[in-house]
Amino acid sequence: MVVLGSKVLSLDEVHKVLFGGEKLTLDPTAVQNVKDNFEFLETFSAKKLIYGINTGFGPMAQYRISEEDKLQLQYNLIRSHSSGAGKPLAPLFAKALMIARLNSFMQGFSGIHPDAVELLAGMINHDILPIVFEHGGVGASGDLVQLAHLAHCLIGEGDVLFQDKVQPAAEAFEKVGLKPLQVRVREGLAVLNGTSAMTGIGLTNVIYAKKLLSWSTILSSMINEIVEAFDDHLSLELNVVKRHPGQNHIAERMRYILQDSKMVRHRPDHLYKELEDEIFKDKVQEYYSLRCVPQVLGPIYDTLVAAEKTVVNELNSANDNPVVDHRAGNVFHGGNFHGDYISLEMDKVKIAITKLSMLSERQLNYLMNDRLNHKFPPFINLGKLGFNFGMQGVQFTATSTVAENQTLSFPMYVHSIPNNNDNQDIVSMGCNAAEMTAKVIENTFEVLSIQVMTMLQAVDYLNCQDRLSTFSHKIYQDVRAIFPKFIDDSPKYKDVQNIKQYLMTAEPLSI
Repeated sequence: MVVLGSKVLSLDEVHKVLFGGEKLTLDPTAVQNVKDNFEFLETFSAKKLIYGINTGFGPMAQYRISEEDKLQLQYNLIRSHSSGAGKPLAPLFAKALMIARLNSFMQGFSGIHPDAVELLAGMINHDILPIVFEHGGVGASGDLVQLAHLAHCLIGEGDVLFQDKVQPAAEAFEKVGLKPLQVRVREGLAVLNGTSAMTGIGLTNVIYAKKLLSWSTILSSMINEIVEAFDDHLSLELNVVKRHPGQNHIAERMRYILQDSKMVRHRPDHLYKELEDEIFKDKVQEYYSLRCVPQVLGPIYDTLVAAEKTVVNELNSANDNPVVDHRAGNVFHGGNFHGDYISLEMDKVKIAITKLSMLSERQLNYLMNDRLNHKFPPFINLGKLGFNFGMQGVQFTATSTVAENQTLSFPMYVHSIPNNNDNQDIVSMGCNAAEMTAKVIENTFEVLSIQVMTMLQAVDYLNCQDRLSTFSHKIYQDVRAIFPKFIDDSPKYKDVQNIKQYLMTAEPLSI
């Protein structure tokens, strides 16, 4: 089981819960710390003015709340802010959101009752997932609207997805023996006032983005292989003189993938000798989409390394307001709910993955265009030219999808719009940034699916399966099992869907 509260929670552990079916357990010492924190706040707040406990919220904070209305205030906040719109978040995102919120609470600075963390852990372990809508928070006072829908479920009033059915949270709780949360002091504000929606989606984005980078490195290696490119642009000697870790890492991975290939060429064997030809049939250097892969994917690797660090830091942070510090004996008001760290990082990931999709599209175009590659029939058409169409139809899909990625890459981080009576006068739009990044990532899996299909057709045209590297040949066999070679024209949309699912679920070489 994955233990929360005893140490820093890693992306790998989140991956195990989201994709590996691992269950969560709460460290008893950390739960006791949550309890101590709650009891301190309960006592400390008795005769003091503390935001969100005995005051209104946001620009209404100048209004004092009477003792008898304090608990109802929390319920009012939850119900009024359960106002999202658009489509529900994907179940995977909803689960990641809960993991992020729970781990933030386990830091012991939120002043919540231990029942809240126990209930959240129970929901995660039973796969009771809140219905949270994509449109809502602006990511400044946290993901207020998205997290309000989580809170609405916690108190037993919202809707959840359980056993593949949308149903009232209270009914799902009853089926598994969970009890709705009872608000004690500030559980409403504590749940709403954080960055856990953008962080949860961000964690999932980083997991999938890393997988896309792995596949792009593999496919970029394979295209160099099947067009019999020279190998010196992957060499240690060429790449080491450029001092970027990402570039050198990608080049090393490509050398590993192609280590026993019988197709890539060694330049000294072909060009470093006395030649009599005035015009060479082969290009002395390949097009940039083949030759500059380490230089293109290297910055993407470095971006994802930085993104993982930032998102995991946020995952392990107390990101609500105010911060309740029972050890210091004080309550600190500030803005830890502000989502700029996640917003900026998601924009970087979004731009990086869009560039990855552009590389894929250019490699795809190189294979499709016989006037560029001088090796394959137009559109890798294995049938009768002019009568059959080969991969022509799916190229349109790839091109239009990359164009959508390019438009989606406009950064949300610089798109602040003041709201909340100008109390929130500069906002992060972090959840929007994370959701748009998720769309770019999903789009890119579709583009790479079309690239895979085309490359396999190219391999069959050359009949070079036995000359591929061991690694490349394994990929060829795995994908051919779900996408057989074709000559006659047939619809390809189901093939794109099947290969996309394979790319998203298979575990390729870790890059």
